[in-house]
Amino acid sequence: MNVINAVILGIVQGLTEFLPVSSSGHLVFLQKLFNIDEPGLFFDTMLHLGTLIAVFAVLWKDIWELLKKPFQRLTFFLILATIPAVIAALTLKDAIEHIFDSAQFLGICFLITTILLITAELLSGRAKNTGNLKNKDSMTWLYALIIGIMQACAIPPGISRSGATISGALFCKLDRDFAARFSFLLSIPAILGAVVLQAKDLAGESAAVINIPSVIAGTLAAAAVGFFAVKFMLKIIKERSLYGFAVYTAVLGIFVIFDQIVTRIVF
Repeated sequence: MNVINAVILGIVQGLTEFLPVSSSGHLVFLQKLFNIDEPGLFFDTMLHLGTLIAVFAVLWKDIWELLKKPFQRLTFFLILATIPAVIAALTLKDAIEHIFDSAQFLGICFLITTILLITAELLSGRAKNTGNLKNKDSMTWLYALIIGIMQACAIPPGISRSGATISGALFCKLDRDFAARFSFLLSIPAILGAVVLQAKDLAGESAAVINIPSVIAGTLAAAAVGFFAVKFMLKIIKERSLYGFAVYTAVLGIFVIFDQIVTRIVF
């Protein structure tokens, strides 16, 4: 993989990790579209670390509050919300790898993201109109578990992790700002978990396949673009709806399905 391809994948990872459009789905799609060789495990791990840097850079105040008082309700809720994805990743590892390799359900998964975003907007709008929106203090273990289950369902490429978790929070009638912040804080253990799962396999990857300039370029691109993506989403979710992202994932999902069945240009 050359530096240009690495930067492209880094930009896509940083942007789509936090926008509700599925980073994994876009990486699979672009690799097929531009015939980019599948990146090595070390490169993929570093891209995840790049997006992790972005979260820490934007939400450092929230993270610092958690570090100062680790034994608080929010910490418990984040741990609880992480458990379903951990269970799914450990028990369905082989099935998940097959789904990633085949991309068979990619288009359908993009459409699932569309449905989640539209449903979340409708329910959130109804809660706002009736004055039933709940703030951070109204968070419960059940809400955290629901959001965690939504995150576990977002493991297949095409289903957005941030879209699923934000939607889960909006399903629970939590206010939009807290929904986004909780989703991005929840990405920290999710990304770290992915890195840990990959780390045990890194020893088996030959050093010869690791292109250091490409790794550095991709990681920096993911971190820089991810920083602006997090700030953008925090602003967008407070001031605008998610319908634009729903339309985008719907168009992309229909295109992928049409190509898989009819044209076979990309897949």
